[in-house]
Amino acid sequence: MSLIRNFRNWRRYRDTVNELSRLSNRELNDLGITRAEIHSIARGGR
Repeated sequence: MSLIRNFRNWRRYRDTVNELSRLSNRELNDLGITRAEIHSIARGGR
Protein backbone atom coordinates (compact mmCIF):
# COMPACT_ATOMS: atom_id res chain seq x y z
CA MET A 1 0.00 0.00 0.00
CA SER A 2 2.79 2.43 0.79
CA LEU A 3 4.20 2.14 -2.72
CA ILE A 4 0.83 3.00 -4.28
CA ARG A 5 0.32 5.92 -1.90
CA ASN A 6 3.82 7.24 -2.63
CA PHE A 7 3.23 7.01 -6.36
CA ARG A 8 -0.09 8.87 -6.09
CA ASN A 9 1.51 11.57 -3.96
CA TRP A 10 4.38 11.95 -6.44
CA ARG A 11 1.96 12.16 -9.36
CA ARG A 12 -0.14 14.81 -7.57
CA TYR A 13 3.05 16.78 -6.82
CA ARG A 14 4.21 16.51 -10.46
CA ASP A 15 0.80 17.55 -11.81
CA THR A 16 0.67 20.55 -9.49
CA VAL A 17 4.18 21.68 -10.47
CA ASN A 18 3.31 21.31 -14.15
CA GLU A 19 0.05 23.24 -13.82
CA LEU A 20 1.60 26.10 -11.88
CA SER A 21 4.61 26.23 -14.20
CA ARG A 22 2.31 26.78 -17.18
CA LEU A 23 0.92 29.98 -15.67
CA SER A 24 2.40 33.32 -16.59
CA ASN A 25 4.19 35.43 -14.01
CA ARG A 26 1.18 37.75 -13.97
CA GLU A 27 -1.24 34.88 -13.30
CA LEU A 28 1.00 33.57 -10.52
CA ASN A 29 1.20 37.06 -9.05
CA ASP A 30 -2.62 37.29 -9.07
CA LEU A 31 -2.62 34.11 -6.97
CA GLY A 32 0.06 35.49 -4.66
CA ILE A 33 2.63 32.92 -5.78
CA THR A 34 6.17 33.39 -7.06
CA ARG A 35 7.96 30.92 -9.35
CA ALA A 36 10.35 30.16 -6.51
CA GLU A 37 7.42 28.93 -4.39
CA ILE A 38 5.98 26.46 -6.91
CA HIS A 39 7.79 23.36 -5.61
CA SER A 40 7.10 24.23 -1.99
CA ILE A 41 3.40 24.76 -2.68
CA ALA A 42 3.22 21.51 -4.62
CA ARG A 43 4.66 19.70 -1.59
CA GLY A 44 1.83 21.15 0.47
CA GLY A 45 3.73 23.90 2.26
CA ARG A 46 4.45 27.47 1.57
